[in-house]
Amino acid sequence: MNNTSAAMETGEQPLQTANAEKRYEVSRADLPLHCPMDNMTLWNSHPRVYLPIEDQGGEAQCPYCGAHYVLKD
Repeated sequence: MNNTSAAMETGEQPLQTANAEKRYEVSRADLPLHCPMDNMTLWNSHPRVYLPIEDQGGEAQCPYCGAHYVLKD
């Protein structure tokens, strides 16, 4: 059973593939921000790194994968 099938049976959101996109919008509920995020698969990703998005004008870039995060609220 894959992540999508398992999540649908339990009513949870399926995990996103880590590093699949280059731009992510995040909210204050996602803070403290780290890449990869909790809703991403970890097995094929880089080590978790915390990103000080609030100290950087609401935008941050992951030094490992280059993902760009934008704080939307």
